[in-house]
Amino acid sequence: MTRRPTHGWTHHGHEVHGKTLDHLPDDTAYARFNKKVAVRVTKMVGSMTCAWVFCVLALCSLPAVLSGFSVFHATFPNWLVKTSVIALVAWIAQTFLQLVLLSVIMVGQDVQSQASDARAAKTFEDTEEVLNRLDLKTAGGIADLRADLLAAIHANK
Repeated sequence: MTRRPTHGWTHHGHEVHGKTLDHLPDDTAYARFNKKVAVRVTKMVGSMTCAWVFCVLALCSLPAVLSGFSVFHATFPNWLVKTSVIALVAWIAQTFLQLVLLSVIMVGQDVQSQASDARAAKTFEDTEEVLNRLDLKTAGGIADLRADLLAAIHANK
């Protein structure tokens, strides 16, 4: 199922779509699913909401670390400084987030990059075409358009 590109094709035959998700491959359902998930995760992890969630997660283990200093020894409740809380936060932050999200974000950024490259190539080609038409020395350029307009004006008189 190939989608028709919303913004045409580049000179090299690459489709140019308006949305990043439209650049996903149509090869297999597995490839479509993986890249769709990667783009969504990349967008979510790249948000300030996610940054705040990660900040709160990191702060969960701060009382346990501070309780090791004699000044803060009896400041925090026992459940907050237990080894299980420290271990859970460490596993989430160091194992899951770093190992899993790293590869997912790389795939999502690759898809976003491909979409951006295709849009940039199309914009460049369109700009070249506009400049070509504005050139007085190019066949079919602005000089020919001016002559056609003058001929049309004189024909209407």
